[in-house]
Amino acid sequence: MREFITPDRIANQIRMRRSSHEGSFLIVEGRNDKLVYERFIDRTNCEFSIASGKENAVAAIKILEQDNFAGVLAIVDADFCRLEGTLPSSSNLLLTDEHDLEMMLFKSSASDKILSERGSEDKINKFGQDIRLTLLESGKRIGYLRWVSLKDNLFLKFEELSFSKFIDKATLVIDTGKLIKAVKDHSQKLALREQDIQKSIETLEKTARDPWQLCCGHDIICILSIGLSKVWGSWKTNEIRPDILERELRLAYEESYFRNTQLYQLIQQWEINNKPYQVLSLGN
Repeated sequence: MREFITPDRIANQIRMRRSSHEGSFLIVEGRNDKLVYERFIDRTNCEFSIASGKENAVAAIKILEQDNFAGVLAIVDADFCRLEGTLPSSSNLLLTDEHDLEMMLFKSSASDKILSERGSEDKINKFGQDIRLTLLESGKRIGYLRWVSLKDNLFLKFEELSFSKFIDKATLVIDTGKLIKAVKDHSQKLALREQDIQKSIETLEKTARDPWQLCCGHDIICILSIGLSKVWGSWKTNEIRPDILERELRLAYEESYFRNTQLYQLIQQWEINNKPYQVLSLGN
């Protein structure tokens, strides 16, 4: 069904819903985004539209703006926009503070709750390092490769990637060479030269990058899952699958965390500029 969801279809559905809803519309990328944002949104005055992807959301906003359709806002993952310097020009299109929504949740105290619940206090104390920084350092390896794939149009596939092929389960250190080979093989891009990809990564590494903008939240959660099975805990793999941890992270994310984000402030500013349309619940 996802392939049938197009920007035009999203825009048309919102136009049709205007006859029964005079309030605002919030376009988000997917269902998981809605599950997070709906706790902070005024569901009476604001209705959701799930775009099934960032490109659909961005294009749908553009279509509605061309029609001067008022009261519609979209929130999408920043991805590499800030690192690329390609921020959206539309005031009706907002980005997550970090690389994506999962990274925004992970940066909050919600991740501390997960570690307290899932981690072994003894193992965490013995680890002796900042867990967030450790995860970011490992996640950067994959983040650079994702960025190279985007910049060089390599179209590498990262979904359902087996992390065991390139990560040391005892230290969580990622071998960049093994990572490149694993992703290349997983993507069935055997003609790509691993040396060329490595050089592209090294070029990007020469300038300091904000890891919160570089790392993909799903990668961080996958590494955390591995860490909780040995380094910081003793869970069985099926008990701490990434999808389980992502769900727990969403549930652990509180309204107070969201109020401290730049995204929250930008939504407030949008409401001021687009009266009488309201997005945030009055309790926020």
